Amino acid sequence: MPQPFVKRDTFLPFSRPTIRQVEIDEVVDTLRSGWITTGPKAERFEKSFAAYVGAPEVLAVSSATGGLHIGLIALGLQPGDEVIITPMTWAATSNMVEALGGKSVFVEIDPDTLQIDPESVAAAVTDRTVGIIPVHFGGAPCDVDRLLEISRRHSLWIFEDAAHGVGTRYKGTHVGLFDRLAVFSFHPIKNMTTGEGGMLTLTDPDLARKLRALRFHGLEKQAWNRYAEGGTPQVEIVLPGFKYNFMDIQAALGIHQLASVDEFNARRRELAALYHELFAEVPEIGRPGVPAYDHFHTWHLYVVKVLDAAGIARDSFMAALRARNVGTGLHFRAVHTQPYYAQKYPEVPGSLPKAEWASDRICSLPLFPEMTEDDVRYVVDAVKDVLVHAKD
Repeated sequence: MPQPFVKRDTFLPFSRPTIRQVEIDEVVDTLRSGWITTGPKAERFEKSFAAYVGAPEVLAVSSATGGLHIGLIALGLQPGDEVIITPMTWAATSNMVEALGGKSVFVEIDPDTLQIDPESVAAAVTDRTVGIIPVHFGGAPCDVDRLLEISRRHSLWIFEDAAHGVGTRYKGTHVGLFDRLAVFSFHPIKNMTTGEGGMLTLTDPDLARKLRALRFHGLEKQAWNRYAEGGTPQVEIVLPGFKYNFMDIQAALGIHQLASVDEFNARRRELAALYHELFAEVPEIGRPGVPAYDHFHTWHLYVVKVLDAAGIARDSFMAALRARNVGTGLHFRAVHTQPYYAQKYPEVPGSLPKAEWASDRICSLPLFPEMTEDDVRYVVDAVKDVLVHAKD
């Protein structure tokens, strides 16, 4: 006879960063050093990240959104240019296109894996299309080879949104290296964190030089180079830039987070595998689909689908889990259904049924390295209890 469900005393959050004494000590050392903004630790972090992913050039930025912004400027996006985007993303991906006067062209997804659908990308290309922004969703890569074939056929750039992708590989290659430009995120829910922050990876040195200036007021020489011993106070503005620089305080976290990210990812894979095993016995819940092509999944998110057989709407399901002390996330409401986009592009809602089907049903369950196997089992038991009561 099944044991009755017993609610836990403490709340299990959807995500929690792993911050250890080594990160705390490094931040304290930075505060005592007298150099807390962009400096030697930011430079050290950039070099370590470049080595980790195998990128010839990287630039740390204050956020992945900032990286998207200046990346699109550097790629030459002009008002009226069309950029093909997955709707299964945080709105920053398309917001930066819109902010620069571009047109977001949303296409279908694979409703199982939630990755962008290459056939829909190919069908969406017009004479105004300049590029594609795919998202490596949830820690798995999108189908890069098929997207590269489309981009080369039509002379388009690909700007990889690898916000979920530290450690993710496609056919043995780390994501972020397949075209000229990619961006990663270090937000606190990501697989490694710097509090806030992001990283651009580049394969084009000329683009890197332009982005370095765009990142910090249009200066070719950064503050760290000017104020360090032997530097010169002279500045030369080569273009109108922004202030998206990355601080040493952030790098103090990132240096040690990056050193441990493979360990963090291994733990995420173990927990995801346990979820997968336990949910095999819960047919009302759709497990995350895994791409068939060769890849290394880092399980940034564990996104289930609340199927119609569950007898409960997704939002009610999330509220019921919260009542059982389980936190959840929503990654993501399809961007084209958000008010701004639905009003600007009224013809799009209703035209992407797979994305909209997923958008109405997905729910991200707790997944972070400090979780225990008992935590995972509790989440699954809580889900089962919600389903039992939904059918009462």
